[in-house]
Formats: sequence, structure tokens, C-alpha cells
Amino acid sequence: MNSIVDIQEELVSAFELLEDPTDKYNYIIELGSRLPPFPSAFYTDAHLIKGCQSKVWLSASQEDGSMVYLADSESLLVKGLAAIMIKVLSRQKPQDILKADLSFIERIGLNNMLSMNRANGFASLIQNMQRAAQSAL
Repeated sequence: MNSIVDIQEELVSAFELLEDPTDKYNYIIELGSRLPPFPSAFYTDAHLIKGCQSKVWLSASQEDGSMVYLADSESLLVKGLAAIMIKVLSRQKPQDILKADLSFIERIGLNNMLSMNRANGFASLIQNMQRAAQSAL
């Protein structure tokens, strides 16, 4: 399994190949389309992320000492943002998630691509993933 740092570097490399902002948005949406189906039983308020402009559901569980995240959103872009974070943090140990430097977000330019509301929702998603990792310790 790749480390959080390795996965982030892969994402940075992929985004560096995309110069046009539209290509970056399309790539994010494509990543979201690759997420596994979200179990219908998880479309509940308990899994709904607060503070997001669009509805986003997140499930966090632990398997063999590593966190496993699933997510879905009614927005294709937000689903893609969730896919990015799942790619980075899922299948990682909770302690590694909590100490991870997520500066790749700036390096790939997400902070400049998102509206303030989307950025706040994205931050809320990350916080929920980190809280789940903290609870798993």
C-alpha cells in the first residue's frame, strides 16, 4: 500500500499535467465517477456532512487497523473532491491520517479553484474524516 505522501505526490503529478482549469475540474469529476457505490443504508442524517453547500454523505469504518471511507454527493464536483480525499486517506492507519500534512491541496491548486462555500464544505469533509480517525484510536 502506498503511503499518504506517495499518494499525494501522484495526485500532484497528475494535476501538473492539466494546465487548463476546465481539465482539472473534469479530472476531479472523473475521480468522483470512479467511487464505489455508496450503500443506500448510509443516506442518513448521521452520515450527512454539515457545512457543505451540496449534500455529502460520508461513512467511516475500520478494517485491519486502517480507516475505510466511502462517500457520495449530489454534486459531481463535490463527489470528486471526496474521491480525492478517499484516495489519500482511505486504507491508512488512523494515526497516519491525523499527522498527515495535506499541503498537496494547495499544490494542486484546489484552494484557488473552489468558491468559499465549496472550500468550507471541503474542509468540513476533511475534518469529519480526521474525527473518524481520532475516534478509531
